[in-house]
Amino acid sequence: MKNIGNMMRQAQEVQTRMATMQTELASLELQGASGGGLVSVMMSGNGECKKITLDPKVVDPTDIGMLEDLIVAAYNDAHKKIQQHVQSETQKIMGGMALPPGFKLPF
Repeated sequence: MKNIGNMMRQAQEVQTRMATMQTELASLELQGASGGGLVSVMMSGNGECKKITLDPKVVDPTDIGMLEDLIVAAYNDAHKKIQQHVQSETQKIMGGMALPPGFKLPF
């Protein structure tokens, strides 16, 4: 029974740390870029798009499709960085706790 008590205590600690991480993610900002930095997207750690910056050189009214593709690529770059950050922070929080295969945090 002592082992179950330790597991419950560890689970509560992890839950508290995960809640703290979620709060910190809201204030975190990461930038993604494309087109050699001509397009950038700033996102919060919880995935909210905060700002899109376009270099005037990339704005061509005759080629809107290219600009759209660059915005999507910059957004995806920022999103990937956020996912990597969350995964890294989650691993730190979880420490050595083993989870069943396919079980992902945060929920």
